[in-house]
Amino acid sequence: MNIHEYQAKALLAKFGVAVPRGGVAFTPDEAVKAAEKLGGPVWVVKSQIHAGGRGKGGGVKVVKSLDAVKAEAERMLGMTLVTHQTGPQGKEVKRLYIEDGCDIARELYLSLLVDRATSRVTVIASTEGGMDIEEVAAHTPDKILSVAIDPVVGMSAHYARRIAFSLGLEGKQVSAAVKFMISLYKSFVDLDASMMEINPLVVTGAGDIIALDAKMNFDDNALFRHPDIAELRDEDEEDPAELEAGKHELNYVKLDGNIGCMVNGAGLAMATMDIIKLVGGEPANFLDVGGGATKDRVTAAFKIILSDKNVEGILVNIFGGIMRCDVIAEGVVAAAREVSLHVPLVVRLEGTNVELGKQILADSGLPIVSADNLGDAAEKIVKAVKEAA
Repeated sequence: MNIHEYQAKALLAKFGVAVPRGGVAFTPDEAVKAAEKLGGPVWVVKSQIHAGGRGKGGGVKVVKSLDAVKAEAERMLGMTLVTHQTGPQGKEVKRLYIEDGCDIARELYLSLLVDRATSRVTVIASTEGGMDIEEVAAHTPDKILSVAIDPVVGMSAHYARRIAFSLGLEGKQVSAAVKFMISLYKSFVDLDASMMEINPLVVTGAGDIIALDAKMNFDDNALFRHPDIAELRDEDEEDPAELEAGKHELNYVKLDGNIGCMVNGAGLAMATMDIIKLVGGEPANFLDVGGGATKDRVTAAFKIILSDKNVEGILVNIFGGIMRCDVIAEGVVAAAREVSLHVPLVVRLEGTNVELGKQILADSGLPIVSADNLGDAAEKIVKAVKEAA
């Protein structure tokens, strides 16, 4: 789960991480009041959406008067902000963050994430703050430091000093950075975060270390331990289809292809997408119906897949272990009838009650194509989509 910048900074401040003062605003008048409370003389008006690159899209402005705060708030609120992370459709700005101006001497990069390769929380640091870390990695990888933190020790001072020195910090900047990183690591672990990105991490003219921006992502599986964080969810920032899938306990992620996938099991879903690409197709989604899908959940899955206007065919790939193939077949038939299926549908079933499942599909009278195995299913759906185009 992602949260907004102002929410991330409020959480970090509770752990002693240095952040600029600021206030959230939903109207131009609230923006002015927030600026008056801060006192100025310089403010930053920041659009709040779940995407990076806001400044390049006109969503972050430095101003020097209350009139300018109001003018920028009126301009930003309700605008569709397009960045490299939103896609061409952009996102509507519904809230702003009014923040103190900052005397920036240097801009650095710092992030924490869970590295699956080492099974440890890993710090990524770079002197190239304010830039996309992907660009830095592509063009100047030598300017990126990666440090895996021993979970037994945690973020000890020696880790933090090593990172601080690699960023070219000196004098009191080092001690400020050590305190900053120890607090940041504690917040990461205690809040069950999966990613924190501070870009830029700035050194001020006075030598202070401050998080000028903050992005945070949390492990959804741990949110039951953090009801206060769960309440920060902004559903307006999430894909409507993914939200609907969550209501039915479906794991759905929209992709850019044209072949919808409905599979049980995350690994099988990944393999299904891989094989679709292998035979020349493009998957439109990842959708795992789980091990205990009912007819209602299968019907909901079909509706979610077909809500994507790019879908030109559907591949259902089910291995019935705990799940019975006949139940899935009944769900597929019911869903196809309910949604008035208008695209090719290929179904591959294997496992418990597979023959009964195939018979249900055959007796349905619907144009459902059965497949013998995964490779056969992928070839049939790709061919059917091309022929229907």
